[in-house]
Amino acid sequence: MVQNGEGGVNVTKFISLKAASGAATAKLMERRNQHVPRGPFHVMNKFITHAKGAQVTDAEGNKYLDFAGGIGTLNAGHCPDGVVNALKEQLDLFIHPSFHVMLYESYIELAEELNRLAPGDHHKKTFFLNSGAEAVENAVKIARRATGRRAVVSFERGFHGRTYMAMGLTSKVKPYKNGFGPFPPDVYKLPFPYYFHSDGQSQKEVDAKAIEQIETFFMTVVPPEDIAAFIMEPVQGEGGFVIPSAYFVQQVNNICEKNGILFIADEVQTGFGRTGKWFGMEHFGVIPDIVTMSKSIAAGFPISAVTGRAEVMDAAEVGEIGGTYGGSPLGCRAALEVIKMIKDQKLLERSEKIGEIIESYYLKWTKELPFIGEGRRLGAMAAIEITAPGSAKPDKPLTVNLLNKIHERGVILMSAGLWGNVIRFLCPLVISDEELIEGLEVINAVLYEN
Repeated sequence: MVQNGEGGVNVTKFISLKAASGAATAKLMERRNQHVPRGPFHVMNKFITHAKGAQVTDAEGNKYLDFAGGIGTLNAGHCPDGVVNALKEQLDLFIHPSFHVMLYESYIELAEELNRLAPGDHHKKTFFLNSGAEAVENAVKIARRATGRRAVVSFERGFHGRTYMAMGLTSKVKPYKNGFGPFPPDVYKLPFPYYFHSDGQSQKEVDAKAIEQIETFFMTVVPPEDIAAFIMEPVQGEGGFVIPSAYFVQQVNNICEKNGILFIADEVQTGFGRTGKWFGMEHFGVIPDIVTMSKSIAAGFPISAVTGRAEVMDAAEVGEIGGTYGGSPLGCRAALEVIKMIKDQKLLERSEKIGEIIESYYLKWTKELPFIGEGRRLGAMAAIEITAPGSAKPDKPLTVNLLNKIHERGVILMSAGLWGNVIRFLCPLVISDEELIEGLEVINAVLYEN
């Protein structure tokens, strides 16, 4: 779809909307409501039938451009050929003996790759699980085992998953935590810089205050010698794509090093090229002790990993970490193909290019549209914040309205943020310039019509 600067559609190429809804969708939705709890949410009440790259087709034959990427799981795009072929080959060999029963080489090979790719030149070890939340839970287990300490510290607006320890670390109450308590003890939260909502304070002032609050926390809540780990997203994902300064991240890391506290980088959403590097923490000049990863590690196939300093990872005794399906042969083969794909197709460089194109649009929007409070990005992890005109006050109703209109025109897009007023871009890194611009022009048209 190619448009002029403020709305008129000239040509539709990738998006093709035949019917907003229809009998097929209605019938499937009826079955969903009858047999699935209401709890699982949906960005769009559509049923996918097939997808490739950055394009998706639903049950009515409508074709969309995917700017949500399975909530960041599809950096390699839908159904990449190398991954699909590797999975077919693996299915002919064996499906799942369980690594805890009989070993297989792909598990070792993937661990070797991640040990090489994760930040730092030190000796690392890796083991595998199924989801980002499981990776976080196990990173905490390892940190406690390695240090002999009890407390774990996360940050306001952080999101670390939906299992109990992960929920405890997560900051947003609704919809993630409401009514599910009590949560695990010895979990604490500290402020995380949000420069757009700093009431006129400079970045330096915001950082200084946040660092000062850590020192106060040590004196008033938990002494540092009782803290096993700090866990931090390099860029807060569900929190609104909030990007800290390198200074802040480095200072937190320095405090950890000074006090024997392990630094865990939650790279579940920022990893595997989303920010223009293999891992988001590489932008900040910090080498974490432990890294958690999942989402785009295997093109949407469920697998997660915990990678860390060898001496830390070896703190757990035999049988203390793992899981029946952790590091399945299919997941390992898929992940190895994704790594090859990122290298061969230069998707790290592509991520930065995608981010630059998105930035060229949001710079225009922030100048000309009073309800676009800010645009921000790290690589292709980009977002715009919707606010009351001329202010920093979040406007969730307008955000919902804009997203509904964008969906109706064939672009899959999601919100984020503590107030639900951030529109986030998670395009597959294999998206072409033509596809990307068509989707951005759809968004452009909706924004200028508001």
